[in-house]
Amino acid sequence: MEPRNQTSVSEFLLLGFSQDSENQPILFGLFLSMYLVTVLGNLLIIVAVSSDSHLHTPMYFFLSNLSFADICFISTTIPKMLVNIQTQSKSITYAGCIAQMYFFMVFGGMDTFLLTVMAYDRFVAICHPLHYTVIMNPWLCGLLVLVSWFISLSYSLIQSLLMLRLSFCTNRVIPHFYCELAQALMLACSDTLANHILLYIVTSFLGIVPFSGILFSYSRIASSILRIPSANGKYKTFSTCASHLSVVSLFYGTGLGVYLSSDASSWRGMIASLMYTVVTPMLNPFIYSLRNRDIKRALQKVLRITLYVQ
Repeated sequence: MEPRNQTSVSEFLLLGFSQDSENQPILFGLFLSMYLVTVLGNLLIIVAVSSDSHLHTPMYFFLSNLSFADICFISTTIPKMLVNIQTQSKSITYAGCIAQMYFFMVFGGMDTFLLTVMAYDRFVAICHPLHYTVIMNPWLCGLLVLVSWFISLSYSLIQSLLMLRLSFCTNRVIPHFYCELAQALMLACSDTLANHILLYIVTSFLGIVPFSGILFSYSRIASSILRIPSANGKYKTFSTCASHLSVVSLFYGTGLGVYLSSDASSWRGMIASLMYTVVTPMLNPFIYSLRNRDIKRALQKVLRITLYVQ
């Protein structure tokens, strides 16, 4: 732990990816492009689902919520990074750091729960097709999303309140591109046992329970697909969940890379975090639009209307 001198912290310093001023314009252009692509791509998904009545189904309802969560998720980190690069500053206020942690945990948790709910939706659609509309009724879909919001908001609020009671040492440097919770806890001079216990419990819960639900859903889906006699039938059935399976693999693959990294503050750890927090939300719209005929058709309709209005 750093020097024990406790102080009233007004700001933290985020080291980011590079200390070299010559690389800053390149980083600014790269992250700005990724941010704009992510926001635009996910907004198009939301608009396409909202404007096409054929997409008013549980699967696309969850997809539009996932797109909204992804926009908010990337917006918790990249805009502040862009401002710091542009102003050649590395500071973030204490309140800003706590707020960034809070919203990062909220929307990161929402991504996890929504992917699990979407896996359950595909399980019901493939394994119980005759009862799909009865099981996945609007009331249940709304309830699943509301419960996801409640859990994410509750945990994030509790963890943020626990952060507020901590006092910090003279070292205010966070070797990351955003206020990462574990890195911030390392700067505290007061007892962080409660914070760490909650962090480990919730990380295990958010990692094991949703992932187990996804594995269970896809194990049942795989067994149902294998029972289909024709190869064409197997392909058509698998294609209905291929986009979601790709997103799940990308999300959990990059997320696992963050937690398996030996040092989250190292260059490799920050690259893994970048994949998890930026690249995954950016690629989700492409995965769904390229592999989904309904989304393609809805996007084409939106673009035609836009061009016609102009």
